[in-house]
Amino acid sequence: MKIEFIDIQNFRKLKKSRIDFSEKETLLVGANNSGKTSAMDAMILFFKSKNKFETRDFTLSNWKTINSIGEKWINTKEKEDLDLGIKQWESLVPTIDVWLNVKPNEIHYVHHLIPTLDWKGGLLGVRLRLEPNNLEELYTEFSTNFDNAKTILQASKSKKTDFKMWPKDMWDFLDKKINNLFSVKSYLLNPELNKEMQELPDTSVALETDAFSGLIKVDIINAQRGFSGTNAEETELSNVKNLSSQLRSYYDKHLNPFENPTPDDIDALKAIQEAKDIFDTNLKESFKDSLGELELLNYPGFGNPKITLSSRFNTVESLNHDSSVQYSLDDKQPELSLPEKYNGLGYQNLISIIFKLIRFRDEWMQVGKTYKQTPDAPIDDDFEPLHLVLIEEPEAHLHAQVQQVFINHAYKVLRNNKNLKGNDNFSTQLLISTHSNHIAHEVDFASLRYFKRLKADNGDVNTSTIINLSETFGTEDSSTRFAIRYLKTTHCDLFFADAVIMVEGPVERMLVPYFIKKMTNLNSCYISILEIGGSHAHRLQPLVEKLGIITLVITDLDSINKDGVSNGKVQPEKLKEYRTGNDTLKKWLPIEEKLDAILELDESKMSHAKLPIRVAFQKGVKVSDGSKDIEVYPYTFEDSLVMENRDIFKKISESSGLMKKMHLASMETDIKESAKKMYEAITADGAKKAEFALELLFFEEPNKLEVPNYINKGLEWLEKQLLSIDKGITTK
Repeated sequence: MKIEFIDIQNFRKLKKSRIDFSEKETLLVGANNSGKTSAMDAMILFFKSKNKFETRDFTLSNWKTINSIGEKWINTKEKEDLDLGIKQWESLVPTIDVWLNVKPNEIHYVHHLIPTLDWKGGLLGVRLRLEPNNLEELYTEFSTNFDNAKTILQASKSKKTDFKMWPKDMWDFLDKKINNLFSVKSYLLNPELNKEMQELPDTSVALETDAFSGLIKVDIINAQRGFSGTNAEETELSNVKNLSSQLRSYYDKHLNPFENPTPDDIDALKAIQEAKDIFDTNLKESFKDSLGELELLNYPGFGNPKITLSSRFNTVESLNHDSSVQYSLDDKQPELSLPEKYNGLGYQNLISIIFKLIRFRDEWMQVGKTYKQTPDAPIDDDFEPLHLVLIEEPEAHLHAQVQQVFINHAYKVLRNNKNLKGNDNFSTQLLISTHSNHIAHEVDFASLRYFKRLKADNGDVNTSTIINLSETFGTEDSSTRFAIRYLKTTHCDLFFADAVIMVEGPVERMLVPYFIKKMTNLNSCYISILEIGGSHAHRLQPLVEKLGIITLVITDLDSINKDGVSNGKVQPEKLKEYRTGNDTLKKWLPIEEKLDAILELDESKMSHAKLPIRVAFQKGVKVSDGSKDIEVYPYTFEDSLVMENRDIFKKISESSGLMKKMHLASMETDIKESAKKMYEAITADGAKKAEFALELLFFEEPNKLEVPNYINKGLEWLEKQLLSIDKGITTK
């Protein structure tokens, strides 16, 4: 049995979102504030009934309609005219639909959830919905409190007309009362309608029992361990201070020899008793004189009990001190050890998380003294067939290598039990939300679920949707293979960025970050810069378009002669029937090959018609020769940069290599000749562009450079795109 997918509706940013689960581990990725935490919190709140909902868990745009329900109730004079039906609430309240894939031999687990008599296994859906317990009671409490507040205000002598008492509206009322008047109820769904989020028929009746009791064991590791999170459980917070506390809890539950002792525990129990007897004798002798002094106070006197001392050896309490866990520094000298607080915080957290996973697994498998179960004992139907583990942002305090260790071992730890290895009847699914590109780098990209921010229409609240990347990375075409290899050999931070800039080569990679700093709003955004080259950028087109991420592709003209023969590079000019050799321009944007058409292309044609994707390439540059402006056409980023910063490059005389050639070219007074020498320097065999960039950084402060006009326009477009979504969600 496994969770196939879940549908979340009306929960914070997730107005209507589906999360497909991988068979083993699923990673939730996306930019900051894209809804990953909302998804995790939704599962935590619905799966853990003792957690409390808040009004802010509702999608904000729904509150206008919910408040209108309250207004109608207040303004309706006759009670028989009131609409107290659940239908008006169904599309407004938070819900989560859980779809299980149940095999025929597992039907006995779900006997209480079978939707129809002819259902033989497969998909089975249950809706968990936060809804009013009793609409009559909700109406009575709200209207009574509202009318009372109104009466008190009318009777007061206050002249403040804008002052309102609680409750001002339904939101204000439920902000205090939601957990008294609302609860989560479960409903069966129609398996035939699993493609979309279905409406419940009027005849639907809530289940009387906990739908997933005995089916799913849910364990959670909250984000920001050691700090109070919104949905962190009390036990979660109380046991995360250090490894010692976790070991005490685990020992007490799984290893304590006093719990259901076995023959193997007899030696340990005897040793404990002998130690107790010796210690008691020592206690009585040590306190003999001190207790004797009490006789000076006439104690115990007549009829009062005498004081006697007896120790109680508690094996659990023996771990109850800061140094109960130590880290040995030298195997040959075990006395050289330090308490755990002296170990690095990252490793403490890694050990803590892994140990939690061990505890979750053993509690599920009922291993230990409390359960009278051994690791090798067979398991039966008393065990939940599915173990769901939710981990929020495990990368906290873990450096890159430790993050990779964690993700490579987490699922293995959860399955490290003899009864789980090779046993499909008992499944484990691990769901992780993360901001770490190091963690994303280590998993199968098909297990990634990308949270895409959606710009709201008509000024409404922004929401998110979720992209199943198994549909992108699950294919075997050449573009997919390239994307996987490229991301595996570079980085995966585009999955977490507000926007992506693709650049041609090392010079742009070094200098574009300086250009971004000149843009106030862009400098506060998280932008991923990928060095990929014009001949390969289009290979990431399926991925970028699937993600819908804001993307600027900074590329080169790469002009070639009209025949397009090998090594047909030419200096860009108009009216020569030249073409571009750049695959991005030919195959992605603007899908044009003729150089004249590209150079005359309108700015509006450089962007995708439906997606936030734009290309930026060299256009004509007007350079003054002292008497008039002369237009020339750069071939690549380097000659464009030099042309628009001629005065700076004229001063860099103590240079070498490509930088020296660019300096000499910039000294030419004939602008056409200057452009020609720049082109020849760049296209010459052995031209070292990376070395050119490093020399530039050595000789000149990059902030003084003028941004090439074509890049500046691209960055302005990028800034506008980010601001059009919302300033508040693009600041990290």
